[in-house]
Amino acid sequence: MSVKIGISPIAWQNDDLPDLTAAYTMEQALEEAREIGYTGVERGRRMPQETEGLRLFLERFDIALCGGWCSGNLLVSDVAMEQAAIAQQAEQFATLRAPCIVYAECSNTVQGQIGVPVNDRPKLSRDEVYAYGRKLTELAKWTAGQGVTLSYHHHMGAFIEDQEDIDWLMESSGPEVTLCFDTGHLVFGGGDIAKTMDRWGDRIHHVHFKDIRPDVVRDVRENNRSFLDAVVAGAFTVPGDGAIDFLDVAQRLRGMDYHGWIVVEAEQDPAKAPPYDYSKMGYEHILAVCATAGLTVADRD
Repeated sequence: MSVKIGISPIAWQNDDLPDLTAAYTMEQALEEAREIGYTGVERGRRMPQETEGLRLFLERFDIALCGGWCSGNLLVSDVAMEQAAIAQQAEQFATLRAPCIVYAECSNTVQGQIGVPVNDRPKLSRDEVYAYGRKLTELAKWTAGQGVTLSYHHHMGAFIEDQEDIDWLMESSGPEVTLCFDTGHLVFGGGDIAKTMDRWGDRIHHVHFKDIRPDVVRDVRENNRSFLDAVVAGAFTVPGDGAIDFLDVAQRLRGMDYHGWIVVEAEQDPAKAPPYDYSKMGYEHILAVCATAGLTVADRD
């Protein structure tokens, strides 16, 4: 079996903190990512938004579209309204053969509010998450009909953040709702990698390899700092530079016959962690753990 290794351009171009990465361009991000060896990239806000323009932009760097963020508002919208809101992205991703839309509810998240502690994120009841899961299933069935899978991204500062939230969402939704499994957000949120992969392995469709620095995470929690403060302080980093055991993750992926994308997503301050150097470090670590785990890494199609 084989996996593909992609990257989010967020280390070079942070859409939530544009001043942090102002010295870098999207062209530089793709050129350097491809030079390192990454064969796919998730869509960034500063890429061309029109489908043909995006296709040509990616072809210029010989790199595939391996997903991309979708800010959802399903919690406060009906399904028909949300379908209309994401229709252009669904059509584009289907046309460009992206593996999924990386969907996350953003109507009530605090992740983009630098003055709000991440500890103050919204927490819904089980019944509320179950109701959301049923709506999300309808939306995911629709996106599947459009030719693209919906993968839900649990995220710090959002109402699907911790282990309980993830379990509730997966329990209440149908198989059309897949999971974008993010190691860094899971551990930051207090979740358990082994438990999540063992229970929901058949729902994992897309994987983000993100490492964490526990001392920074602890400081953010104890001092009521925001998610964006955490990013700038270095809560996240590339695989192999933090505390997460990615060999264990790779072995579990092999055990569940995973053959999708492994995407590095490691937003941090580029002045402290130069994007090229750290992205190369992460890529080499993934190659090493995949080789040890028996996962073959596919070349660019």
